[in-house]
Amino acid sequence: MGDLKQITLITAQERLRDQVAHALRAALVAGELRPGRVYSAPGLAADFGISATPVREAMLDLAREGLVEPVRNKGFRVTEVSERDLDQYTELRALIEVPTIGHATRIATETQLEALRPVADEIVEHATNHHLIGYLDADRRFHLGLLALAGNDRLVETVGDLRKRSRLYGLTRLDELGMLVASAQEHHELLDLMLAGDVPAAEACMARHLGHVRSLWAQARDEPVEPRPKRALGSR
Repeated sequence: MGDLKQITLITAQERLRDQVAHALRAALVAGELRPGRVYSAPGLAADFGISATPVREAMLDLAREGLVEPVRNKGFRVTEVSERDLDQYTELRALIEVPTIGHATRIATETQLEALRPVADEIVEHATNHHLIGYLDADRRFHLGLLALAGNDRLVETVGDLRKRSRLYGLTRLDELGMLVASAQEHHELLDLMLAGDVPAAEACMARHLGHVRSLWAQARDEPVEPRPKRALGSR
């Protein structure tokens, strides 16, 4: 029974760590945690009303995603990303994703592509309802799901890492400016072109989508978002 209690405790701790990580990602998206600013695990734990350990563990998870970086004896600094960084991330994604979408268009079955239709629907729904965390999750699943159809797991991992390093920037402002829904609808256009087997058009759509997202980032960053009230742990 002692081992069972220990396993139950570990599981509960891991669940709390995941909840904290989710809340911190939401705070990053909403602009509550500001780029360049250092936050301590005890300080954030006080906001959440929990101990510092799961917060520290969650911040280490975010550090592995490139969203924050440890600062010795102080806490974690929210990663700042320059316009040059964003340009380079977008260029790398285009070099990888555009031809891969073309390859996936050639070899994917109608069943495989239609399986991603509900995810494209989710993206539009979350954009319409201003649910940014849900939008990010569905957008990630859609793009990585399409790339996975090409059969290269390492390629999917690489793009996943690039997305983690660039996905947060300007998203809140895009939502406030009413630009997010139009970007969300482009996923249906891409899927329809792939289902039609139109390789050049699918590649062009993917390139345009990435370029569109990058230009929207630039517009959003011109108008900073004011910090919002802190959210409770587990809120969406």
